[in-house]
Amino acid sequence: MRSPMRPEDHQAAVQRALALGRSGDPQALPELIGMLSLPSHEVQRLAASAIGKLVEFGADAAAAVAALGPFLLAARHPQTKQYTIRALKKCGAAAVGSVSDLRDLARNKAQRDYVRAAAVTAADAIEQAATDVKAGVKHRCQRCHDPVTAEEYTRAQQAFQRAYCDRCFDEVFLERRNFETQVELNKTIEARDGTVVQSEGERRIADWLTAHGIAYRYDTKYRIIGEFQIRPDFYLPELDVYLEYWGLDTPQYKMSMYKKQMLYQQEGKRLISVYPRDLPQLSALLAQKLKRFGYQVGADERSVVSPPPPAKGQNI
Repeated sequence: MRSPMRPEDHQAAVQRALALGRSGDPQALPELIGMLSLPSHEVQRLAASAIGKLVEFGADAAAAVAALGPFLLAARHPQTKQYTIRALKKCGAAAVGSVSDLRDLARNKAQRDYVRAAAVTAADAIEQAATDVKAGVKHRCQRCHDPVTAEEYTRAQQAFQRAYCDRCFDEVFLERRNFETQVELNKTIEARDGTVVQSEGERRIADWLTAHGIAYRYDTKYRIIGEFQIRPDFYLPELDVYLEYWGLDTPQYKMSMYKKQMLYQQEGKRLISVYPRDLPQLSALLAQKLKRFGYQVGADERSVVSPPPPAKGQNI
């Protein structure tokens, strides 16, 4: 959807929201809250996501909830709602006042499936966080087993969905930041729409999706079960389909691939797998696999027609 903002203003706002989210600076919260009012779904989505990230770094959760709660009800774009829900979830017990709105969203069949699913997960997590705070539940660090304070527990849960003391939190954060940095450094190939990917196979998939008008998210984190977080190569939000390009052939990579495929299957997720051997017939293969999930690539090769929702739990 085209933004009503001037292109240069829109691009500047997008880059600013991204930068503030990556900064980890809690003082940036008021500016991000202000960006929720800009007339661009993309900027609103990025601002909501960044607010959630800053809460993990100590930004005022109550202030974040005061902005995100009303915005969730006013947001019109489904993905903007989804990212706002995720940000509210990171606010933990501070967002308990939003649980009833989240439950209403989850019951609303007019909402997209991924919005309703996110609302259920967030409401459950927020209620559990509020219950723990009220009961004074005590936790121990998962790494060193020392007792953790309520503040340490909340911080670690928001960031990692684990219980860590502050010392171990800093160590885990550094390890994950180094991993994230290495992943970003491996992204050197630009797709047609400007997305920077890690391999030629991923570029060809991204270009095919763009050419056929299929929206996708590249290398984005998703929590599909409990404490497990995954980073699919591609997620097609309008189709609720995950797409992985399995591009390596090392024993360690294959072990990780099998574990990831099993996780998708256990959770009933729709997964399309693509291998290097598939690249010569990529267009026909993707069209065929999407059709098996009930989605027909249009005759003009630019649109996707979606009949009734396909069955879940398929891995092809």
